[in-house]
Amino acid sequence: MKATFQNHGWPSGLTALAAVILMACTFSVQSKTSTDAAVPPTMGLSELPREGQATYQLIRQGGPFPYEKDGVVFGNRERLLPRQDRGYYREYTVKTPGSRDRGARRIVCGGQEARHPRACYYTQDHYASFREIVDKN
Repeated sequence: MKATFQNHGWPSGLTALAAVILMACTFSVQSKTSTDAAVPPTMGLSELPREGQATYQLIRQGGPFPYEKDGVVFGNRERLLPRQDRGYYREYTVKTPGSRDRGARRIVCGGQEARHPRACYYTQDHYASFREIVDKN
């Protein structure tokens, strides 16, 4: 079957302009992706803000946690963390100085035992991005 294309009356200059715009948009997306890839996917425990280090220690101790929602199941709806069964991830608040509510900072940990998680992730932008916390201890 032979494909045929119709011009629909577009001037050739307009068609060329549309092609240039499409290429520019493609380049913009590709360059953003390579810039995003430069962000390290991990961070050391010492790189966490002081409040994040305190929250991480509370997780390892099993609490007590200052916020009622600490320890609730995190659904990973954004799918930025490795895929796991529901209930695998739990979220904890990292206090944000000056914030009247819980703020945007969280630590999300995954594993079968809350006090001994297999992996923990830090987000400072309410689940828009994550970095895995590497604890050298």
